[in-house]
Amino acid sequence: MFSATKSPIAVLKILLIAGFLYFFWLMLKITSEYIPAEKSVGFLMIKQTEVETRPEYLYLFYIHVYTAIFVLLMGFLSVLRKDFGIKSFHKNTGKIYIFIILFLAAPSGVYMGVFANGGFWSKAAFIILGILWWILTFKAYQLARAGKYREHKIWMWRSFALTVSAITLRMWKVIIVYLFHPNPMDVYQIVAWLGWLPNFLLIEYLIKNKHL
Repeated sequence: MFSATKSPIAVLKILLIAGFLYFFWLMLKITSEYIPAEKSVGFLMIKQTEVETRPEYLYLFYIHVYTAIFVLLMGFLSVLRKDFGIKSFHKNTGKIYIFIILFLAAPSGVYMGVFANGGFWSKAAFIILGILWWILTFKAYQLARAGKYREHKIWMWRSFALTVSAITLRMWKVIIVYLFHPNPMDVYQIVAWLGWLPNFLLIEYLIKNKHL
């Protein structure tokens, strides 16, 4: 990955890793706002209708919030195991990553998408994201079980591209609000798609051009 020639792709990967680590730290700060679990903190301040009328909403919200940080970390360790000499951790981190997504993070994400702010287009974006995230991760799991490790790696990268939407969504939100000051509901509709679709297209480009 880190070749002596420092190709543009290698430089891009270095920048992406540095950016990931920085925004992961920011995600830790955001997550800490929800410890201990409360009904009226952060994002939940504007979701009181759901909190009060749907008993399951709060539980699934916190499942999604708490698992996101672990999925990001496990995915980071898993997909970059060769580059950092941590191959011995790959199997265990991959298992944790896959288990959390399939049984906790993706299902709770789909549920959260049903009640997303911003109307139909926001809801559609988050629901598609959750379903696609589950499918890509399950495919990676199937390929690993079948011993097709090259294909497994590719599908794990696809899954991780969607995992990182937890970071890129917030990044785009900051940029759009700072530059354009749009209506809050318009922001939700835009970042709901920008949070994950460019990630997915970028990873497909890298896969197609054999950079991964």
